Amino acid sequence: MPHLSHLFHCRRYHLKNFSTTTNTPVTRSPPYLPLSHPTFLIWAANTSLGKTLVSAGLAASFLLSESSSDPRKFLYLKPIQTGFPSGSDSSFVFRKLSHLSLRRQPHSPLVSSNHVLRASLPAANSVLGYGCGTSCERGMGNLGWYEERRVEGEGGSGAVSELVCKTLYAWREAVSPHLAAERESGVVEDAVVMDTLHKCLRLELEGDGDARKKMDVFCVVESAGGVASPGPSGSLQCDLYRPLRLPAILVGDGRLGGISGTISAYESLKLRGYDIAAVVFEDHGLVNEVPLLSYLRNRVPVLVLPPVPEDLSNDLMEWFEESRGVFDSLKEKMLSAYSERIKRLHGMPKKAGEVFWWPFTQHKLVPEGAVTVIDSRYGENFAVFKAHNNEFITQQFDACASWWTQGPDANLQTELARDMGYAAARFGHVMFPENVYEPALECAELLLEGVGKGWASRAYFSDNGSTAIEIALKMAFRKFSFDHGLLSDFQKDNMAGRGVELMVLALRGSYHGDTLGAMEAQAPSSYTGFLQQPWYTGRGLFLDPPTVYMRNSIWNLALPEGFRFKTSKLENIAFNSRDDIFHKRRDGSDLAEIYSSYISKQLSQYSGSGRFNHIGALILEPVIQGAGGMHMVDPLFQRVLANECRRKRIPVIFDEVFTGFWRLGKETAAELLCCAPDIACFGKLMTGGVIPLATTLATNAVFTSFLADSKQLLNP
Repeated sequence: MPHLSHLFHCRRYHLKNFSTTTNTPVTRSPPYLPLSHPTFLIWAANTSLGKTLVSAGLAASFLLSESSSDPRKFLYLKPIQTGFPSGSDSSFVFRKLSHLSLRRQPHSPLVSSNHVLRASLPAANSVLGYGCGTSCERGMGNLGWYEERRVEGEGGSGAVSELVCKTLYAWREAVSPHLAAERESGVVEDAVVMDTLHKCLRLELEGDGDARKKMDVFCVVESAGGVASPGPSGSLQCDLYRPLRLPAILVGDGRLGGISGTISAYESLKLRGYDIAAVVFEDHGLVNEVPLLSYLRNRVPVLVLPPVPEDLSNDLMEWFEESRGVFDSLKEKMLSAYSERIKRLHGMPKKAGEVFWWPFTQHKLVPEGAVTVIDSRYGENFAVFKAHNNEFITQQFDACASWWTQGPDANLQTELARDMGYAAARFGHVMFPENVYEPALECAELLLEGVGKGWASRAYFSDNGSTAIEIALKMAFRKFSFDHGLLSDFQKDNMAGRGVELMVLALRGSYHGDTLGAMEAQAPSSYTGFLQQPWYTGRGLFLDPPTVYMRNSIWNLALPEGFRFKTSKLENIAFNSRDDIFHKRRDGSDLAEIYSSYISKQLSQYSGSGRFNHIGALILEPVIQGAGGMHMVDPLFQRVLANECRRKRIPVIFDEVFTGFWRLGKETAAELLCCAPDIACFGKLMTGGVIPLATTLATNAVFTSFLADSKQLLNP
């Protein structure tokens, strides 16, 4: 190889296809993060704390190491840059590494490049030195590419290392990105920034296939400003970059007041689910590392850099040499964190198979390779680790909404985490009986004014939907006994050793939970078979419901065998629209009369036939049977069923654990049925899946049936 010292140092400008980015269609491939090489996101507690110095120091430590003769590549990405080109951070890293390479390893070649992918027109004009003319539209454009290249060092047997610096989006004015983007007509959507970033990562970390895998590569992505500084769309950057959830390095503040700012930045990142590998900051003689280490409980390393010279003419070469040990230590901690993460991700499936007992799972049929390793969640997507061939984390859509508990989008997810942190910090845990605290009271009021509006007066909290069902059954049986004057009879019969049985009226195909009591309120199914639940007896009268289905854009009724001969001459068993199915005018139809007659006949078996066998509650999933197969029950049948039970003073329970909270397009499925229950159960989506919580709402009449002078809840 010929002598390469300053063999070439070129700049290349190419301006083309300026267009308004927000109006340009973007082809987005599913975002994934390659894990074949360590990649970190550099944050700072505030602006002007030295993020770019840290990036440059890490680049020097990695590329100019004397302990390795293998070729290395350092990738520096600056997604958002204001103050361009005079304040370009990628240019700073590019220049400093060239100087440090000549200083430390003059005989080892280093190829460096600096690219700017897109810039606002004012920023592009600053580079080119003239206006774009009439051919350029307002907005962000491709600078494709503004490029600088250097080759430093002399040839020899040593391998060529490479520094790649890229600025993805640049604006001229040195202000917050959201202001610069607005003033320069260059607003860029968050999804576009993330799409460009993840494509750069894929290109640079995996672009050469197997050759790239064998090469040592280290990547840092540097944010702009502080942790909560806005991006070009106005979104906070800690939210903007969250989909990739890159492990973080936090550049703290060593100045007076810096402890508070650093801790606040740390907590903002942790609240959003980032892993922080280390905290590093410039020494200002205030020993800020001591309280920081105490706060972090030594779980995160804290490194201190020497003071940065204030002389603007200083080329910082001496400072980088003085800081060399700190950057070497920081690099090793980052590499160690990366290795530990990969090790954990690879080991999780095997360990899970050894210690977990998954629900609804036949473990013998689950090979180790079939276990899904979920690294995090963001909105409706899981970040899933893939270890086949290429190691990477990809976004996987949660098609079952985490068993119906997941509801919030990415923004609401952050709000929920913040509110949870507030509530946990304010209360921790407090016992509930005869106490009140604000979040519980507010939640109850919201429920009663929302899903319980117009009928419910009380909210009973529990921890999951199945428990909420068991509470509802207890409430309903008590109300039935109270209304029918059975309480004293029950007491006498039990004392005499005679059993009294209360049963439910329910629908075949329903599912109300997997605890023992809830399973008793279900018809025989795969959930209640002997091998699953040997105690199961099915304490109820279970009716086959008419269901609704669509075929060739026509809604049709599927009627059970017992109905068909009665409905053979009816014409209204097909509907042109979904709204026709739910319309109240059906209440006066012949089919409604047939339903009523059928239900009355079924209930007559348990009316007046003795004291020891009673239908004490109706329980149903309004409109949709979830786990039973996503069957849509004829709403007319359910409405008639509820009305018949109410005439016989049988309490009506709606199991809305699945259907509640807008799952069916209405806040509660009771709105679709045009029928209110006596008791209703809600869970799952109630907290957006963040914590287990359920509630059983009840009318005032149900509540007052429990009022007594004894804690045994029986009248004297």
